[in-house]
Amino acid sequence: MPEPVYGDGHSGTVRFVRQHGKESITLETSIHRQLKERYAVSAGATEVVMDGFRIDAIGREGELIEIQHASLAAMRRKTEQLLATESHRLRIVKPILAKKRVTTVQGKQRQVVRSRMSPLRGEVLDIFLELVHFCTVFPRPRLVLDVVLVEAEELREDRRRPTRRGKKYRTVDQRLVDVVDHVELTTHQDLIDLLPIHALPAPFDTAELAAALQRPRWFAQKVAYCLRTCGAAELAGKRRNSLLYAIPGLSAPAKRPARRRKKKPGTKAA
Repeated sequence: MPEPVYGDGHSGTVRFVRQHGKESITLETSIHRQLKERYAVSAGATEVVMDGFRIDAIGREGELIEIQHASLAAMRRKTEQLLATESHRLRIVKPILAKKRVTTVQGKQRQVVRSRMSPLRGEVLDIFLELVHFCTVFPRPRLVLDVVLVEAEELREDRRRPTRRGKKYRTVDQRLVDVVDHVELTTHQDLIDLLPIHALPAPFDTAELAAALQRPRWFAQKVAYCLRTCGAAELAGKRRNSLLYAIPGLSAPAKRPARRRKKKPGTKAA
């Protein structure tokens, strides 16, 4: 393994991107720094330069750690090149906001003006919204996709002169409050285990998948695309205009035998 070059741990400014009604963070924020420190093997093992790339942290046994708040699409090339070296193992940590408190502050001392809980709630299934941009790379050996559900606090400041179409606030920072849960994805089966397979017929279409997931059909279409591209599912024909998908090893639920009606006394056979 090449000898890593350690940096000073500092990075850039804060920028937020809203996708599919949920917020994701790019570049450096407090939550990004906190997660790096959480996964790093030591306090100094962050912001490491290796093979021409800046790595967020070095974990146990030399595992490379990337905290990816932004789209996973930005990690495709980096993942392929890092894993081209057989000695490298890569863990991509993808935070999903399970809960978020929005706190408005003012002044240099950041005095709290008001605070509320955001109605948005993320869950592990939301990883498919990102996986559509990453399923040509995942899964592969020595790669772990670590989906972390977090509770965070977002600090905002009111804009003194908001524009007509712009936001009335600017985001100051986002802090990690707690890690609620996390799921490690490494294989096709890990993706299948996220789905309510017992509630699906074999084969199934995206309408049936949406009903089982209790999500909109557009979301089920993204899930089906990920499963097919990753090799976890395969096409099994069509039903009218809907594609049918089959998961290898998944059989259709057993049908109960039809119950025979008992003849009423005194009736004659036709």
